[in-house]
Amino acid sequence: MKIELGQKAPAFALLDSDKNEVSLAQYKGKNVLLLFFPLAFTGTCTTELCSMRDDIASYNSANAQVFGISVDSRFVLGKFKEEQKLNFPLLSDFNKEVSAAYGCLYESFIGMNGVSKRSAFVIDAEGFVRYSEVLENAAEIPNFVKIKEVLAGLK
Repeated sequence: MKIELGQKAPAFALLDSDKNEVSLAQYKGKNVLLLFFPLAFTGTCTTELCSMRDDIASYNSANAQVFGISVDSRFVLGKFKEEQKLNFPLLSDFNKEVSAAYGCLYESFIGMNGVSKRSAFVIDAEGFVRYSEVLENAAEIPNFVKIKEVLAGLK
């Protein structure tokens, strides 16, 4: 299913790398940036999430909670978060349900079925999608300049 701007964001509850259940509903009243990424420990994913780590203050000042989401297990995500010193939660969509709900799941990706496409979604404080970017090319990075503009407009 393709996510349309202005639609209510699909609800979800996933485990983070510390075994905590995180739901979108917990963040009502706060902007949310969901960053789906294909696989932990890969080049572009590491570059993307480390750039987010290094610029987290911009998102904090926009009243935005950032989440990285992949189909990796929470154990893999925990190690990845620790090694890269990531300062935002990583959520495991191991069952691929949330990636499918957001329309960002490859049928086949380098010989693997059901890997998240690199994607970005901004969800406003009321739970509506205000930005949606699903990249077919996993080597590309979301448009963080546009994401910041959208978040700035939500203040």
